[in-house]
Parts: sequence; C-alpha cells; structure tokens
Amino acid sequence: MIPARYSASRFPGKLMQDLGGKPVITRTYEATVATQLFDDVVVVTDSDIIYNEISVIGGHIVMSKKEHECGSDRIAEAVEFMDIDIVVNVQGDEPFTEVESLKKLISVFKNDDKKEVDLASLMVNITDWEEIENPNTVKVIVDQNDFALYFSRSPIPFPRDKSVDAKYYKHKGVYAFRKDALMDFYRLPMLTLEASEKIECIRYLEYGKRIKMVETNVQGVEIDTPEDLERAKKLWK
Repeated sequence: MIPARYSASRFPGKLMQDLGGKPVITRTYEATVATQLFDDVVVVTDSDIIYNEISVIGGHIVMSKKEHECGSDRIAEAVEFMDIDIVVNVQGDEPFTEVESLKKLISVFKNDDKKEVDLASLMVNITDWEEIENPNTVKVIVDQNDFALYFSRSPIPFPRDKSVDAKYYKHKGVYAFRKDALMDFYRLPMLTLEASEKIECIRYLEYGKRIKMVETNVQGVEIDTPEDLERAKKLWK
C-alpha cells in the first residue's frame, strides 16, 4: 500500500513534482511494482490529481473516504475489509524503493513462528552530525534484538559522553504490519508522545506493540523538501 497525500505540509504537491519525466508518485508506484514481491500494489489517496495520474498509467488506485491524520490511518481504511495477513507500507515520496530492503522486511514475518512481531520497519546507520541533529530526520534506538525502544526527531541517544561509540540510526518510513496491529492503530486514539513528536509509529510503542527494526544500507532520498527533490534528480540521473 502506498499512501499518497497531495497537500503535504512541508512541500505541498511534492508527489506530483517531476522526477526524470514522471511524477514522484508514479516513480514510487512503478518501483514498488517492479520488485515483484507483492500480490497487489495499491495507491491510497485523498487527491483527485493523484487518483487521475495513477489511473492513466493503469495502476491500482483507491480514494480515501475519510480525512486522516497519517498514512497508517489511510491504509487501514483501505484494507479493513480485505482478506490479507501482512500489509507493507511504502511511502509515496520513496521513488528509490528497492527489492532487497523490502525482502528483509517480509522475511521478518516468515521467520516469526511465535508471532511476536507486530510490525517491522527499516533503519539506516547515519554518521553525519548535521543529519543526526536535523528534526526532519527521525531517529530510532533499539534493544539488543533490534526491537524499537523509541523514535525521536531529537538526537537519540544524547551524546553526553562523547567517548562512547554510540551508533545513530535514521528511521526509513517503510513498514510491514500484521493487519491486526494496523487495525488496532486505526482504532486507538493518539497519545501524548506521538502528538508531541508527530511520529506515527510511536503510537504502536505507547500501546505495547513490538516493532522489529531491520538495518539496510540503502538510504536513497525521501522527498520532504524542495532540496530533497533536487538531490533526487541528481541521483536519478
């Protein structure tokens, strides 16, 4: 599922910006289909513009019936009555989506015989301090088994002792959910930590869900700002 909201707060209309001759959302959809990992790839949107774009190329597109705070809510509405077990969320601003990282996410559930994992997501090791301090970069800290402890826009862990060789991980907004966990998220109210940080996956932690983080070396470019789009264009070339 690819949630695709047109009026993004930081960069309105970003999903319809040109990237190598096609809109960002089209590039993301085509890249996700090209992985050949899924029974179906569906774009879920609140926008007539995006709906028409994906329809023209023959893609599977669903229009949200309700207003939603976040992409997970939009996806939950779309899959509520579908007979499925695992839902993978690829963000609409991820045109560099690639197969190996998604395979790693899906394998988490194939290897989870006891069903201890509610959802899985990706993280990338980052070393550039400017990126670590950037509030647009969501950071995650994990336990020894790579289960998420917390997500923040602040640098975590805080480097009070700079002699400690702490690693910093950027959270990539690509998720795989058990459908039950996603529907719980949809029905449960937002609490204070999520409201403060504006990071939707914190809601899962606040309600006791377990998030397995999977490290990937593929960073790509998430298009949150006009500057990101320029970087994406250079990388696309």
